[in-house]
Amino acid sequence: MSKKAAAPSGRAPAPSKRVAAASNKVAAPKKAATPTKAAAPKKAAKKSASAKAVAKKTSVSGAPAKATAKKTSASGAPAKAAARKPTPTPAKESASAKKAAPTAVTPAKAAPTKITPAKPPRNESHTALVRRARRINRELGEVYPYAHPELDFENPFQLVVATVLSAQTTDLRVNQTTPALFGKYPTPEDLAAANPEEVEEILRPTGFFRAKTKSVIGLSKALRDDFGGEVPGRLEDLVKLPGVGRKTAFVVLGNAFGRPGITVDTHFQRLVRRWHWTDQTEPDKIEAAVGGLFPKSEWTMLSHHVIFHGRRICHARKPACGACPIAPLCPAYGEGETDPEKAQKLLKYEKGGFPGQRLNPPQSYLDAGGIPAPPLGATIPSASAPGAPAPASAGPAPGSPAREAG
Repeated sequence: MSKKAAAPSGRAPAPSKRVAAASNKVAAPKKAATPTKAAAPKKAAKKSASAKAVAKKTSVSGAPAKATAKKTSASGAPAKAAARKPTPTPAKESASAKKAAPTAVTPAKAAPTKITPAKPPRNESHTALVRRARRINRELGEVYPYAHPELDFENPFQLVVATVLSAQTTDLRVNQTTPALFGKYPTPEDLAAANPEEVEEILRPTGFFRAKTKSVIGLSKALRDDFGGEVPGRLEDLVKLPGVGRKTAFVVLGNAFGRPGITVDTHFQRLVRRWHWTDQTEPDKIEAAVGGLFPKSEWTMLSHHVIFHGRRICHARKPACGACPIAPLCPAYGEGETDPEKAQKLLKYEKGGFPGQRLNPPQSYLDAGGIPAPPLGATIPSASAPGAPAPASAGPAPGSPAREAG
């Protein structure tokens, strides 16, 4: 059979005519492929399948030819499906991209109002507590990189006196009062020999001025008589001075001598309990519990971070939860105002556009947008933030309770 099919000359057998006819039919779809009608590919696929089937009949029996024809038709099915699905035009793609754009933006706008803080479990392990506490401190460090002691001082003597005077009042009021005090009594020897009545008159704006006069004159005498007129740099010596406790001692050690210490003031006590760092209520026990969560080298700046946050955002009566940068980490989220716009109006000091507490703040604070506090008797500049109060006589900072001085 193969010799007859391959004869180059003479009469061709009947099957060769079929091959010629099939070849003529196969050539037709090449011309029909140019039109844009979707039906052209279908006809071309059918004719090519029949041509293959006819060619195989000349050399092989009819049964395999039918099988191969079925296979070719099956392989042509994807082509039919592809022909039915038109390819999208660039115009349609750009239109669909425009429609998809708003859906990618809306979640970002809605994010501030959908804060879901992860509350710690009831039986939180010590390791989990340490990790959570340190993460909060890192976040606060990024929010307040300029955190610092908010009492004006030039030497350890001024700092220890100012810290004693800050009890039951604001650092702002102390900073407005101490320039007159240190201007008249610049050394421990001068203040130790001062007339109590004159000192009382100077300290009257700070409140409890009689008790505070007794304390600052007493500690000045102790410095003169027991420490040669110098402020000691040891905790056990500082707490012996009249009016000086552990909190005051750690403020002096951390900020005047660079020795780590935790300052447990009213803000610190309130926030560490709100964050579930400890459930202790006594300052010395809070100090021990929180101190065990952090390296000793971080204690001083930890105190500044927590106190700064308590004065500016996490207030005692109405925290600004909706404007809090650590809201997702706070177990007490929702105790205050959660609406971002309303919470923004609750911010204080530089976060709300108000003056700070120091008349002479560090340069880093000024670079961050902080405003120096006005001197005693001056008017407070109006804040740039929405809802700022009108200028008033310089006293405690706007919205700051006298007992939350720290």
